[in-house]
Amino acid sequence: MSILKIQNLSKTYSNGVKALNDVSLEIPKGLFGLLGPNGAGKSTLMRTIATLQEADSGSIELNGLDVINDKMGVKRNLGYLPQEFGFHPKETAFSFLNHFCMLKGITDKSSRQELVESLLQRVNLWDARKQRLGTFSGGMKQRLGIAQALIGNPGLIIVDEPTAGLDPEERVRFHNLLSEIGENVVVLLSTHIVDDVSDLCPQMAIINKGEIVFTGNTGEAIDVMKAQIWEKPIEKTSLDEYRSRYHILSTRLFAGRHYIRIFQAESPGGDFIPVDAKLEDVYFKHLERGINNPVAG
Repeated sequence: MSILKIQNLSKTYSNGVKALNDVSLEIPKGLFGLLGPNGAGKSTLMRTIATLQEADSGSIELNGLDVINDKMGVKRNLGYLPQEFGFHPKETAFSFLNHFCMLKGITDKSSRQELVESLLQRVNLWDARKQRLGTFSGGMKQRLGIAQALIGNPGLIIVDEPTAGLDPEERVRFHNLLSEIGENVVVLLSTHIVDDVSDLCPQMAIINKGEIVFTGNTGEAIDVMKAQIWEKPIEKTSLDEYRSRYHILSTRLFAGRHYIRIFQAESPGGDFIPVDAKLEDVYFKHLERGINNPVAG
């Protein structure tokens, strides 16, 4: 059953940039990945769902609430972790969350303290509750951001580029936290990092240049490309020649050598070897469908 419904959403900025072009999505409970390159329109869509900006046309419904026309009702059911969120570096984690609880209308001091303590333990920041936020690592800041997003038991949590800049250990810890949260609510994960969606999200969509170019099951999307991905090392100087002959999805540099990955149903021969399809292959294939219009963030 769909909990978040987006229908025919469009947004054009005053400079003529079409950020969203007739976007429609149905998002069920659980982790849902919105994948796209920088400037694809992901942040515009996230801000519109979070009632931080207006769309030109279209509708959004969250658990029966009209997001466009009932902003206060939506805010009571929404948790939002933007790509960057501000805090005072001398403030402690406890006082930060206590302040957000007051903003969410939790006026009883004992109830507020109980909730803050519970949130700090849930995101594994209890031992750092008296630590100044200016000393927090990137991963600690993101976990604190999730804690504030959980205040009020929201039905939808939006996280925008949450693992950008995190080291591998912090990224794994943050993934585990998102996975736990996604068992009970809609978690909309907006990112340009393919592995985040591959690791976390059973359902996903790809947005490019303001348009949804794919939506569906993450595993099934990879299976569709099974036995159709081929790879080989090449000389960098011959890349243009290979581009003219094959459907190249991506190139990469490994141990000083250039590798190309191509999409083809039959074996291309010529020292190409079959390799397992990855979500990255699905991503690059569908990006080719984007319409050539100006992009927005």
